[in-house]
Amino acid sequence: MKARVTVMLKKGVLDPQGQAIAHALGALGFEGVGEVRQGKVIEIELDESNAARAEATVRRMAEELLANTVIETYRVEILPDEAG
Repeated sequence: MKARVTVMLKKGVLDPQGQAIAHALGALGFEGVGEVRQGKVIEIELDESNAARAEATVRRMAEELLANTVIETYRVEILPDEAG
């Protein structure tokens, strides 16, 4: 089973990388770009067949290591099996 964790800075937390991306897009001629927020995506392969247990485990991973919950939010997705 595979899980995806998406981690983003919370609203109101300064995002200098997002600002740099927005500036670079404008410099490249892309018009109408508003606020840009930059984050990270982590995919984890799990040896687990129960989706609820997998999600609970990945949420613990996010809380304990993958996200700094003081300044970041996270979303956990259990991905469908690709084997078929």
